[in-house]
Amino acid sequence: MSLSRRETMMAMAAGTAALAAARRADAEPAAPHPLTLWYRQPAATWTEALPIGNGRLGAMLFGGVARERLQLNEGTLWAGQPYDPVNPEAKANLPQVRALIFAGRIAEAEALADKTLMAKPLAQMPYQTLGDLILDFPGVGQATAYHRELDLDSATATTRFTAGGVAHVRQAIASPADNVIAVHLSSTGRLDVDISLRSSQSGVQVAADGANGLLLTGRNGASKGIDGNLRFAARLAARVEGGHATHSADGSLSIRGAKSVTLLLAMATGFRRFDDVGGDPVAGTAATLARARGRSFSTIAADAADAHRRLFRRVTLDLGSTPAAQLPTDRRIADSQTSDDPALAALYFHYARYLLICSSRPGGQPANLQGLWNDSLNPPWGSKYTININTQMNYWPAEPAALGECVAPLMEMVRDLAVTGERTARSMYGARGWVAHHNTDLWRATAPIDGAQFGLWPTGGAWLCMHLWDHYDYHRDRAYLASVYPLMAGAARFFLDTLQRDPASGFLVTNPSMSPENPHGHGGTICAGPTMDMAILRDLFTRTMEAAAILDRDASLVAEMRAARDRLAPYRIGRQGQLQEWQQDWDADAPEQNHRHVSHLYGLHPSRQITPDGTPALAAAARRTLEIRGDRATGWATAWRINLWARLREGDRAHDILRFLLGPERTYPNMFDAHPPFQIDGNFGGAAGIVEMLMDSHGDIIDLLPALPRAWPAGRVAGLRARGRCAVDLHWREGRLDRAILRPELGGPRTLRLGAGSRTLVLKAGTPVTLTPKDFA
Repeated sequence: MSLSRRETMMAMAAGTAALAAARRADAEPAAPHPLTLWYRQPAATWTEALPIGNGRLGAMLFGGVARERLQLNEGTLWAGQPYDPVNPEAKANLPQVRALIFAGRIAEAEALADKTLMAKPLAQMPYQTLGDLILDFPGVGQATAYHRELDLDSATATTRFTAGGVAHVRQAIASPADNVIAVHLSSTGRLDVDISLRSSQSGVQVAADGANGLLLTGRNGASKGIDGNLRFAARLAARVEGGHATHSADGSLSIRGAKSVTLLLAMATGFRRFDDVGGDPVAGTAATLARARGRSFSTIAADAADAHRRLFRRVTLDLGSTPAAQLPTDRRIADSQTSDDPALAALYFHYARYLLICSSRPGGQPANLQGLWNDSLNPPWGSKYTININTQMNYWPAEPAALGECVAPLMEMVRDLAVTGERTARSMYGARGWVAHHNTDLWRATAPIDGAQFGLWPTGGAWLCMHLWDHYDYHRDRAYLASVYPLMAGAARFFLDTLQRDPASGFLVTNPSMSPENPHGHGGTICAGPTMDMAILRDLFTRTMEAAAILDRDASLVAEMRAARDRLAPYRIGRQGQLQEWQQDWDADAPEQNHRHVSHLYGLHPSRQITPDGTPALAAAARRTLEIRGDRATGWATAWRINLWARLREGDRAHDILRFLLGPERTYPNMFDAHPPFQIDGNFGGAAGIVEMLMDSHGDIIDLLPALPRAWPAGRVAGLRARGRCAVDLHWREGRLDRAILRPELGGPRTLRLGAGSRTLVLKAGTPVTLTPKDFA
C-alpha cells in the first residue's frame, strides 16, 4: 500500500497523539468525554465487548492485551437460501380452523392449525456470525494503566495500556464510505503481531492474499432442511510501517519489528436480493480493498467519523450529572439502582442512537433482534426479525431522534415482504394483497412459524406499514408517500378479503389470530379478533385512507376500507376494570398475569387511539392493565412499559421503570439490553421512552415535557423532531419549561401544548420560534 507524504504525516501525527494519551493515562487515568463507554479491564464475555458497525459490517472488540479478538458480522450472512415455506394444506383447512374458533373449540382449532396451516419448515433461517479476526501479540506481558473505550461521537473503539514500559494503542472503526473495518495498532516500542481469520462456519478456507493479506472464503450452512447456497468472503490487507510480514503454515500473517500496523478488512456475501444469491463475494472484497488500499487509517477514520457525526450530532441531551458519571461504565450500571446518575440515562439514549446508526444504514439490512452483532451460528430466536413488536420497537426512536435515514432498510424490507407476502396471501388465504405473520428473515419468509400458539398472527405486515406512514408524517414528502402507498393499500386489501363476521357480535374480526404471544386460558392461544389486531387495522385503514386522499386516488378502495373500519370490533373494558385483551373477558383467566407482551395496549402506544384527554375511560382501563401486568418484564417489554406510562403522562412511574432497565438485571456491562439474553430492541425502546417523557407529537400537535420526571429537575435537549419536519429544542429547570425553540423546515399551523395550556402558531419554514411558559398562559 502506498501513501502520499501528507497521509503518512497525518497517520504519524495521529499515532503520536494516541501514544501520548496512553502515557498520560499511565500516570493518571481520567474519565473520558461523557459520550463514551469506558472500562479499566478487557472484556471477559461477549456482552462486555464493544460494538462498531457501518450498517453492513459489524465487529465486537474485546480489548485484550496479549490477544485481541474482533468478532465479525456481515449483515447478509444468514443460513439457507431463497425458499417458499407456505404449507400446501393451509388453504383447504383454513375454513375449518375458523369454524372451530368461532365455536369456542380452541384446543381443536389450534391442533388442526399446527397440523395444516403452519409453515414448512416450521422455523425460519438464523442470522449468523462470519467469524473472528484474532490478533496475538507475542511478548506483551501484564498491562498497567489499562483503558478501553467506545467514543460514541467519533464511532471509534480504542484500547490503550502500558506493558513492560511500552505504551500500546489499538483503534478500530467501521467505515461506511470505504465499507471496511479498519484497525490501527501502534506502540512506543517494537510491535509484533500474529494475525489470523477464523470461522465456525463449515468448509471455510483461509489462504494468503498477496504479501500482506489473508482471504477467508466459505459457504453458509443448511438450517431446518433448507440447504445453504450463499458464498461469503472476508479479505484482509495489512499496511506495515518499519517492519516485515510473513505468512505462516497455519494460515496466519506474522508481522515483526513494526512501528505501526493498519489492517483493512472487507467482508461480503453473494446476496443480491431475497431471491438472488448470484453475487461474487471474492471479487467484491477485492474491489473494496482496491479502493481503500491507498488511504491512511487517519483519513479513513476521519471520513467515517464525519459520516457518523452528520447523523449522531443532530441531537444533544443533558439530564444533569453527578459524581457517579466519573466512574467506569460497568460500575455505573452496577450501581445504578442505588446511586443518582441521570447522565447514565442520557448516555443510554445516545448509545441507542449510535447503535441504530451502526446497524441500519441505507443499502443495508434492517436492524434484527441483535441489531448487527451476533457471535453464534444458532443465536436466540435466530436473531431474526420478530414483527409482532421487536422489529418495530427497533425503529421507535428513529424519527423523533432525527435518524429518519436509518429507517430506509426497514422500508426496503417491507417492499420485499409485499412480494413474498402476496404469494402467501394467495396460496394460504386465497386473498388479494399481501400478508406477513410474526417473523421474517433475510429471505423474507411470510408464512406463520414456530407453532400456532406463537405464529398464527396475520397483522405483522400491517403494523410495519405504520412505519411507512410515520416516515411520511415526519417528513411530509408527497413523492415518498406515492412510492409506499401501494404497499399500504396491498396490506389493506388482504384484510378486506379475510376479515370474518363474528357470529356472536356481528363485528368484523381477524380469524385465526392471537394476542401475541399470550395464552388466554381457554384452550390455547389462538382466537378471533384480539384487541391488538382491531387496533392495528383501525390504523392501517385510517392511514391508507389519508394517503389515498393526499394522493387523490382509489375512491372505491377508500369506501371499502371505511366500511370495514366502521365494523371492526370495538375496545372493551373488562370486569377487572382493565382493557380487554380479547373479545371475551378472559384477562383474569390467563395463566400469565404478568405476561411480557402488552399487545392490547397498542392503541395507547405506539398508536394514539387511546389518550388521557380524548378517551379517558379507555386510558384508565389501560392504566389498570399496566398495574396488573407489573412494571418489570424482559428487557424490551420493560422498555414498552416506559413508553406506555409516559403516554399516560406519569413521568415518575416511567422513570422508575427506566431505572430498572438501566440496572444490571436488564443492561449488560457493554450497555446491550438484557432480555436476557441480549436483544437490541430494549436499547431502542428505552431511548424512545426517554423521548416520550420529553416530547411527543401527533399530527400537527406537539406536547412539550408531557411526562418529565422529578428525577430530572433541570436539563436540555436539542434537535428532537416533531411530525411535519420541525426540530424542537427544550430547556427546563426546577421541573418546569424554561423555553422551547421550534426550528420548522416546513411551514404551517402547529399546536403546542404544555400541561393544561396550549398555543397555536402558523410556522414559517426556516424561521425559528422561541416560546416560554407565559406563552401558554
